[in-house]
Amino acid sequence: MMTNLFSVFDPTSSFLSNWLSMLTPLLFMMMAFWLVPSRAQFLASKILNGLNREMSLLMGTASIGANILVIALFLFILFNNFVGLFPYIFTATSHLTVTLSLAVPLWASFVIYAWAKETLNALAHLVPLGTPTPLMPFMVLIEIISNLIRPVTLSVRLAANMIAGHLLLTLLGSQGTMENMYVTVVVVFVQIVLLVLEFSVAIIQSYVFMTLMTLYASE
Repeated sequence: MMTNLFSVFDPTSSFLSNWLSMLTPLLFMMMAFWLVPSRAQFLASKILNGLNREMSLLMGTASIGANILVIALFLFILFNNFVGLFPYIFTATSHLTVTLSLAVPLWASFVIYAWAKETLNALAHLVPLGTPTPLMPFMVLIEIISNLIRPVTLSVRLAANMIAGHLLLTLLGSQGTMENMYVTVVVVFVQIVLLVLEFSVAIIQSYVFMTLMTLYASE
């Protein structure tokens, strides 16, 4: 029995079984060893090639390694978002522990690389073009703060969007059995609609996380 509405996001209830849900993408890797590719593999290949072309437009054709990194990040977040929609499975991406662990190291590596290899460009990036001279110190401060909070906003965006839908589904599921049959039918219908929307949110949030991280790297 739930003690409160947020207990469904408690990772300490069963530590091993909860966090092992993050390893479920490994179960889908065996398809690569099939002799004859399946239709799912062809579809996945089309999607990955499309993502690779789009990331190349944002980061340049020379950044093949970075494209592989952000696409792998997209697939990891996407699988964890989808797995979290199944009953009794822990949603790892709804916790800041996971989202910050993904965003902060990547963002820090981009910033360290920029300041180490492109110091002058990094300094020039702190002052937007056309800024009046009296406002330059304030713009530098604002740009520094905005750069520092980027991984936090990126992590909170992903976690908050995953939590919001799960809370609605949990809230409706806990109230449906307490009403009469007609209300229960309406609640189940609304839950199905919300579940479809959650599938869309799982894809969109994975894509947004990947795209924003790519834009941060391209800067």
